[in-house]
Amino acid sequence: MAMPDPRPRLADLWEALALLSRLPVPDHAPRGAASAWAWPLAGAAVAAMAAACGSLGAALGFGAGVNAAIILIAQAMATGALHEDGLADTADGLWGGRTRARRLEIMKDSRIGSYGVLALLLITLIRWSALTGLVAASAHWPALIAAGALSRVPMAALMAALPNARGTGLSQSVGRPTGATVGLGAALALALALAVGGLMVLAMALVMALTAAALGLIARARIGGQTGDILGASQQLAEAAALAVASATL
Repeated sequence: MAMPDPRPRLADLWEALALLSRLPVPDHAPRGAASAWAWPLAGAAVAAMAAACGSLGAALGFGAGVNAAIILIAQAMATGALHEDGLADTADGLWGGRTRARRLEIMKDSRIGSYGVLALLLITLIRWSALTGLVAASAHWPALIAAGALSRVPMAALMAALPNARGTGLSQSVGRPTGATVGLGAALALALALAVGGLMVLAMALVMALTAAALGLIARARIGGQTGDILGASQQLAEAAALAVASATL
């Protein structure tokens, strides 16, 4: 099978949105992992939509906590809770099984266990708490867009760095991006984040990178690589870490 041309194309933006969101996009030719450079742009688009929903709530007179919840709801609806599902399955699988095979089996199971519930509750609580402070300070737009773009970089990075642990599934079908593709996406994400958030985003990026690296090491040790669930979990953990850092700078 011929490998797709790794050079970026404008249609990769539609591919990124089609893969990482439920937003309608024009017809396009899928290129799999070759479009991973555009994932941060898709994340920024979802984040901007959610930020607009939060600002609308503020204009209607809702409090900061309610608007933070509105932002989280808007993000989940725009992505189909794809990343949240990955977080729950990752927590259940990595900590609920005693063998590699059993962990992968648990991660494939659509049912959610106690580890998954706790992971969703705790990470959502961190995101909501951070967003509440950011919304109250009218600083949610830059923080959300920066976090939305940067948090999609670990997905591509882990995909390139680790083998697919299962050999099947969404991650396997998409393929593995090249280092150049990951690097381009990271550079675009950082440039966009710096443009909207200033030097604050450097601390966000550092904490996110450390968080993703830790997840990658755990995944390699416990299941031998990455899966689509691991990638989704990396986005959720990275975003929570980024928002926490952003709120700490207020």
